[in-house]
Amino acid sequence: MQIKYIILSVMLAGCVTDWHAPGDFKYQTINTKYFDIATYQKLTDNNSPIYIFIEGDGYAFDARGRPTHNPTPRGTTMRDIATKTNMPNIVYMARPCQFVSDKRCTKTDWTSGRFSQAVTDATADAIKQIAHKRPVILTGYSGGAMVSGLVIQQHPEINVQKWVTIAGVLNHHDWTQYFGDAPLVKSENMTQLPQINQMHYVAEHDSVVPYELSKKWIPDDKIIIVPNTNHWNICISK
Repeated sequence: MQIKYIILSVMLAGCVTDWHAPGDFKYQTINTKYFDIATYQKLTDNNSPIYIFIEGDGYAFDARGRPTHNPTPRGTTMRDIATKTNMPNIVYMARPCQFVSDKRCTKTDWTSGRFSQAVTDATADAIKQIAHKRPVILTGYSGGAMVSGLVIQQHPEINVQKWVTIAGVLNHHDWTQYFGDAPLVKSENMTQLPQINQMHYVAEHDSVVPYELSKKWIPDDKIIIVPNTNHWNICISK
């Protein structure tokens, strides 16, 4: 099997820890039936597609494997990728309970229920409020890949033109079984990938979502391995 190695033009050179949104991005909380969803938005062209980037699982567990009290991500990988993408319409979308204080949130929502029906529907609702019927290019990082895939499968009313994943979980049953972790019993799962235009970026040295899991689900011509990267630093030179 021949795997393509390329440089992603949408990603910046190097991740940073002291993160601030660029001045052309505005923070906005989207209210949905189930959760409030935090976003950073840059929308400048009504005639262009909207690129929406969905965050990973964030700080769901501490170093001892215990559920945290706040799943807001400490890393900046997806925020960096989103805000450095050179397109007129960009939205970084957090997962439920990240960056917000929402009384409806429980630890289940970032542990065993991180891919629940409520999470999928809330994310879909937030996307629809932003995009309406406009074309969307939907990108999910890590666990955000699963959420974005479920949104595409369950909400065909959203005009998703292309699906992109970065270091993405594509079947959480396989993922938890691979590591001997407890199954995500309150989560929905994908049993096949959405049948739309898609591409999947895999970090060469990813120990969180290993390549052998990705290749079970992704056709060879839809995988791009990003060299010299791992799950947390899949930010590469332009």
